[in-house]
Amino acid sequence: MNPEFIEALKQLGKDKGIKVESIVEALSNALLSAYKKKYGNVTDSRVEIDTVIGDIKVFETVIREGNLQEDIEVTPKDFGRIAAQTAKQVIKQRILEFERDNIYNDYKNRIGDLVTGIIQQSHERMTLIDLGGKIEALLPMNEQVYGERYEHGRRIKCYIIDVRKSTKGPSIIVSRTHPGLVKRLFELEVPEIYDGIVEIKAIAREPGQRTKIAVYSKDTNVDPVGACVGHKGSRVRMVVAELNGEKIDILNFSKVPAEFVKNALRPAKTISVEINEEEHTALVVVPDDQQSLAIGKDGQNARLAAKLTGWRINIASESEAEQETSVATKGEAQKADESRKEKVVTSSDGICIAINKNVTRCKNRVLPGSAYCGIPAHQRQESLPDM
Repeated sequence: MNPEFIEALKQLGKDKGIKVESIVEALSNALLSAYKKKYGNVTDSRVEIDTVIGDIKVFETVIREGNLQEDIEVTPKDFGRIAAQTAKQVIKQRILEFERDNIYNDYKNRIGDLVTGIIQQSHERMTLIDLGGKIEALLPMNEQVYGERYEHGRRIKCYIIDVRKSTKGPSIIVSRTHPGLVKRLFELEVPEIYDGIVEIKAIAREPGQRTKIAVYSKDTNVDPVGACVGHKGSRVRMVVAELNGEKIDILNFSKVPAEFVKNALRPAKTISVEINEEEHTALVVVPDDQQSLAIGKDGQNARLAAKLTGWRINIASESEAEQETSVATKGEAQKADESRKEKVVTSSDGICIAINKNVTRCKNRVLPGSAYCGIPAHQRQESLPDM
């Protein structure tokens, strides 16, 4: 080696941000390994690199008389050629490791971010996406939207869910099904969300089919739903296009559970919402012609509303609710009447229990199945006074 090589190392360290010392140390270890492989596995040997003049020397430790140790230089004549070849390999490997570490450190801090790439190829287990700069992301099968086609050369946006180290470099795992993808897309299209004026409070999604998002405005002069929809639907339309036609319901968030559940079931109209805090359920009554809309196809609307609000939602039509109320009322009245009769019969001894005007008990026998005699005025009486 020569001083020019050392200067090249220093310049490389400056350009790439790699410490020259780490390259020199790695080079020394690699040269020592090469020396032992070619000239014998000498245990007590080392390689020294002079970072000023570029000299490389090999030393072995020998034992003299009296157990005195002495280092002697044993550098082979052709060691310069070996050093040059080894240096190229070491520097190349160090640069590769440095770049991989940089990519890993960069992307591990971007978990939860949106990335745009170009689809390279699809396999049964995953799809490879080129993020540029020789960086690839992996879109696993379980993070792909059912029915979505990933054609070669297509530009696509994905959500970073994980970054892992591997022997081949960092693995950047992305998703097309994560609710966070919808949130990031709205941040791109809605300046009020990006600036923090409008906040997405909750998202419930069935990828490729439908998503509900609850939004809230910190500024009373800004309509959060209108901001997300945009003029003539321009903003939400861009998000829907990126999601290949997935339906999106945008609704107002509310801290009041009943109000939030009501909003979450839209576009269906509701009559009333009854919250049961202990059971964490919500009983929603809707007009008869709105029940199927409130439930949705295969229960999707109700399912997403429950996921969005965190409440277990039961939906009943107005007629069903009235019928249940009527049955419950009749049942309670019947129980009360039976209880009264049971109490009266129990207190009867076969003699009419009615009280005469002179505050004396009637002495007539009761009618069959009754606690009173045949006098109509007595039958209208309901109970005995305390005696």
